[in-house]
Amino acid sequence: MNKKYLFFTVMVLFLFTFSMQEVFMPLNLLGETKNRVIELPEVSSGKKESFVDLMYERRSERRFHQGEMTLEQVSHLLFAAQGITRQNRFRTVPSAGALYPLEVYLVSGAVQGLEAGVYAYRPQGHQLVQVTTGDMRYDLAGHCYRQMWVAEAQVVIVITSVYERVTGKYGKRGERYAHIEAGCVVQNVSLAGYSLGLGSTVVGAFSDKAVADLVRAGKGEEPLIVLPVGLLK
Repeated sequence: MNKKYLFFTVMVLFLFTFSMQEVFMPLNLLGETKNRVIELPEVSSGKKESFVDLMYERRSERRFHQGEMTLEQVSHLLFAAQGITRQNRFRTVPSAGALYPLEVYLVSGAVQGLEAGVYAYRPQGHQLVQVTTGDMRYDLAGHCYRQMWVAEAQVVIVITSVYERVTGKYGKRGERYAHIEAGCVVQNVSLAGYSLGLGSTVVGAFSDKAVADLVRAGKGEEPLIVLPVGLLK
């Protein structure tokens, strides 16, 4: 190709590209791209015991005050996790297809009027069913790769999933739905706890089999979350 024509072609392409940028620039200024920024009204704390205030106060707590938790506090925590709210079926957290694949266990060590041990929470009837006796908090902390601060919480909530309850309808994606539900449970319990003067944090590092054995999880149940909950200092 003649050098003159090659130079002319390159210049045309350059000018075309530059002009296209000029065309799209006003669109950017008009806010028709993802770069548009919208200033939102401020969400401020200050109203005592409001939901916003709870969100401001919530922290991951690993230091707990010594003493005993009340059975009423435990009741509120478990209701926040999986309590039934209406039609004797629907619960405090959303669940894909209302299939509720999660099971909730309470590892209790320092609760007034409740023997130390492992309990399964039964949403129907809002009841605890004792699984084992004895304070198992230190054993559980050991199974969390020796994060021994876990044992300082008055109670530890263990959340497991029976995936078959949702995968039968939703296939492999049902596992994701169970994880979403578990996240909702944790946030409910965390905020409910703060409203009662209790702190918590999520523990995800643990031996699955050891934790499942400790709470006597049924066949097909897999532990997802260990959640120590204790009195705030």
